[in-house]
Amino acid sequence: MIFLTGGTGLVGAHILLKLTESGQKVKALKRKRSSLTVIKNIFSHYKKTDLLKSIEWIEGDLLDLFSLQEGIKGCNTVIHCAAIVSFNPRDFKKMMKINVEGTANIVNICLENNTDKLAYISSIATLNDDKNHIRTEDSFWKESKSNSQYAKSKYLSEQEVWRGIEEGLNSIIVNPSVILGPGDWTKGSSQMFEKVWRGLKFYSSGSTGYIDVVDVAKCVVKLLEKEIINERFILNAENIKYRDIFDSIAENLNKPKPHIKVSPLIKEIAWRIEWLKSFITNKSPLITKETANTAMKNKSFSNQKIIKALDYKFIPIEESIKHYSQWFLEEFANS
Repeated sequence: MIFLTGGTGLVGAHILLKLTESGQKVKALKRKRSSLTVIKNIFSHYKKTDLLKSIEWIEGDLLDLFSLQEGIKGCNTVIHCAAIVSFNPRDFKKMMKINVEGTANIVNICLENNTDKLAYISSIATLNDDKNHIRTEDSFWKESKSNSQYAKSKYLSEQEVWRGIEEGLNSIIVNPSVILGPGDWTKGSSQMFEKVWRGLKFYSSGSTGYIDVVDVAKCVVKLLEKEIINERFILNAENIKYRDIFDSIAENLNKPKPHIKVSPLIKEIAWRIEWLKSFITNKSPLITKETANTAMKNKSFSNQKIIKALDYKFIPIEESIKHYSQWFLEEFANS
């Protein structure tokens, strides 16, 4: 049996879909007030709604040791997806608590219960390299003012997993790039579709890596099936410019393409305006200093290690955008 955290989120829901499709028995952790809307929509889209009843839901959270013990009972494998993703400086303490302390709790519970294998979902945000070349699994963290607080929380979370490995826990770590998928269209990377739909006018000069959430789920499940332990893998389909991504989304949504290039001056003005609006309204800013700076950088990520390990072929990003644009139009734009 497998215990999974973060089952109501984009990645966790797709992993649960893959596991239940293959007949695996699974338990999934969910917070008391968490909505099941995302996972229900995903299972429904693939006409797998009947598989939802095979998931045993455990109410609790990463800081509730009792619920973690209840979740891991009878399970030999753990998949840890749950995390707070935020680039709002106000959320740093919360991320340190949930992401870092929560991961430490998962690692400790696994060690106490002699878990066979832990899969941890990290992020490319932990792959730091100040040289202008492709980041690999050997691109280690470097302290820098340009690091986001989210990145720091994920790096420290990874360190908890490596601690567990030192103490005898068999683990794998995956570092997905920007994940394309059909979650909450107003949050995370899924909101790219919503922003373009509503008339996004600006584009930045940077680039980064992208991957379909289906590929993330497949790779995690395949890595668990393999006798691979104590390694990390970048999960990235393609490295693409932000402008090209937004242009493709615009074409598929039949909307105007963003046409105003963000200059360094516009960037500096934009994040300051958003900071002021956030300060006044107490709402999360649409753009932070960290995200504004990231949008101007060109980052590339290697996928050779995972391709060799699994003999894997990624879904082309253009195909992913077409698929999720249609999904968006059916689900969000027509609602």
